Amino acid sequence: MPFTHILLAILVSAIYGVAFVAIKLSVTELPPLLVTGYRYLFAALPLVFFVPVPKVPVRLLVAYGVTQGVLMFGLIFSAIRLGMPPGLASLVVQMQVFFTVLFSVIAFGEKPRRHEVVGAIVAIGGICLIGFAEAEITPIVPFLMVIGSAAAWGLANVIAKAAKPTAMLGFVGWSSLAAPLPLFLLSMLFEGTKFGLPDHVPSMTAVLSIAFLAYPTTVFNFAAWIFLLRAHAAATVTPFALLIPVFGMASTALVFGETLPPLAAAGSALIFLGLAINVFGWRLLR
Repeated sequence: MPFTHILLAILVSAIYGVAFVAIKLSVTELPPLLVTGYRYLFAALPLVFFVPVPKVPVRLLVAYGVTQGVLMFGLIFSAIRLGMPPGLASLVVQMQVFFTVLFSVIAFGEKPRRHEVVGAIVAIGGICLIGFAEAEITPIVPFLMVIGSAAAWGLANVIAKAAKPTAMLGFVGWSSLAAPLPLFLLSMLFEGTKFGLPDHVPSMTAVLSIAFLAYPTTVFNFAAWIFLLRAHAAATVTPFALLIPVFGMASTALVFGETLPPLAAAGSALIFLGLAINVFGWRLLR
């Protein structure tokens, strides 16, 4: 793997991790479903004017946009607004790896390998520890919402696999169009907003946070990650995803002073170990 590609993979992971700071900054000021709607609106525009509609079934294109945009990010943005520490969320949501394996078994009849099962068991143990720790310091509902977000991410991965898009940038751009309208409607219903508009002029911090979530995090990162996967074996590229919670937890600690109680830290270590076992397989256990 060329050094420039290594740097690109690290940059992608760093952007995904730092995005959790942007999430916290934006949902602290604006309703989370509204923020998510704007994130996907700006991710789609103006991209859809420059890329063709992907040659995939429309139902799968819409299903992907709704599952990822409305369910996955709607849940995690709302969870962070309700008190879930963003750094911890960046780690827990990586449970999507195991939900993807589970849903692939159901949808495609794939058989999980032994190390994937072991990794899932280890990570679930970490989730239980964090859940117990979080119950003592914050409401359990936001934590469960992040688990739901991870499940939605896994489902979105399976939908994308079924769609088999060849033009990935077009797929992410046009699927993003499916998310803003239901998000704005849900925001009107649950957050009391009107016609997808905030009740005040957002600060520059909120505007820049949403722009960061829309363009570097969604458009650039998605295109860069697909480029890397096309240029190298998945086994070479996917381990870099383990850096996402590292950057996420480091950046939120730096910006917000976020710290973890000992039990949550132990649970985080177990999740990270479970993910590492899933990615590296039995090589890690030798």
